[in-house]
Amino acid sequence: MDRSDPLAPRPACPQKARGAIGNPTGRFEREVRVPVSDGWDEGGAPSEGPRLATTLTPDASRTIIARNDSPDVGFEQSINPYRGCEHGCVYCYARPTHGYLGLSAGLDFETRLFFKPDAARLLEAELRRPGYRVRTIALGTNTDPFQPVERRLRITRQVLEVLAAFNHPVGIVTKSALVTRDIDILAPMAAKGLARVMLSVTTLEAALAHKLEPRAALPAKRLEAVRVLAEAGVPAGVMVAPVIPALTDWEIERILEAARGAGADRAGYTLLRLPHEVKDLFTDWLSAHAPLKARHVLSLVRQCRNGLLYDSGFGTRMTGEGPYARLIATRFEAACRRLGLNRPPGAGGAHREQDTSLFRPPPQAGDQLALFAHD
Repeated sequence: MDRSDPLAPRPACPQKARGAIGNPTGRFEREVRVPVSDGWDEGGAPSEGPRLATTLTPDASRTIIARNDSPDVGFEQSINPYRGCEHGCVYCYARPTHGYLGLSAGLDFETRLFFKPDAARLLEAELRRPGYRVRTIALGTNTDPFQPVERRLRITRQVLEVLAAFNHPVGIVTKSALVTRDIDILAPMAAKGLARVMLSVTTLEAALAHKLEPRAALPAKRLEAVRVLAEAGVPAGVMVAPVIPALTDWEIERILEAARGAGADRAGYTLLRLPHEVKDLFTDWLSAHAPLKARHVLSLVRQCRNGLLYDSGFGTRMTGEGPYARLIATRFEAACRRLGLNRPPGAGGAHREQDTSLFRPPPQAGDQLALFAHD
C-alpha cells in the first residue's frame, strides 16, 4: 500500500463514532496485520463492520506524577489518569504511546482504555514526601482527563480533591464540557490562585468536529464551558489546537473571537503534529473524509516541517517554521492583541501566575502522636 499518495485506496473504512480509519500494527510489534477482502463485498459499498465497544482495564502504576524537562512545554510535572482516549481525535499526538502497551495507535487507542484507580492515593503519598517541590501539576497533557469514562469513574475528580486539600496549583487542558462538573472544587481553588482551565477548540464547524474528534464535546459546548467557568471565577482560556493547514487554519480568528465572547482571557495554539503512526492515520483520514484537500494539507504540513510530515526539534515542533508557520503565528498574535487576550495583570488582564506558597499537606491520623514522639 502506497501511503505517500493520500488518494491511494485504503483497505479500511470509517467506523461509526470513531476517529481512526484502521488499526495498524504497533510500531514495536514483529508481525504486521493487513486486512484482506474475502470477496463477499466485491462490487458493493464498503461495510463499516461491527461497531467497536470500549473496554476498560485497570492500570497498576506505582507512581502518578510524570516529570519532564522539555524546553518547549509550559509545565514540569503532569498527571494522566487514563491511557488511551475515547474522544478519538484522529490527529492526537498521544496515539503512539499505545505502542508501548503492544497495541495499535489506531482504533486500539480510542477503544482499549486503561484507568488508574489508585491515582488519588498515589498522588497524596507523593505530595507528602519530605523532598517534594511544588510546581503546577498539569492535567490533560497526554490524554483527556475528562473523557467520557470520567463521568462514571471520577478519577480526575478524586485527583482534584487531593490537590485542593493540599492547596496545590493545577492547570487543566480538555476538550470536554464535563470539566464544569467540578466547579465546586475549581472555583475555591481559583480564588486562591491555584487553578486555571484551557478548553481545546480545533474548529467551530460541528460536522467537521464530528469527523475529527468524534466523541469530544461539540465546539459550542466547549465555548459554553468557558463561559460557565469564567462566570464562576475560574480563569478559562482556549487552545486553538491543532491548527490544521488548509482545513481549519481559516478559523483562527473566529475561534478566538468566540472564545473572547465567552469570557476567555487567555489563548494559545499549536500547529498540527504527526509523530510516528499518526502520520499514516491522518493521511488515511484525509483520504476518507477530505480527499480533494488531502494533497494540499500534507504539502503545507511539509512546508512547516523541513519537508517532512513531522519534525520533533525543540522550539519548532509546536508551531513549525517557514513562511506558512510564520503567517499562522502572525495572525494568531494579531487577533489576540485586538481581542485583549493574554494581557498581563498590570495591563488590565485577569491572568495571574499560580500560587505555590499556599501548599500545605493536610493533617492526617497519627500526626499529633508523631509530634510528641520527637519531644
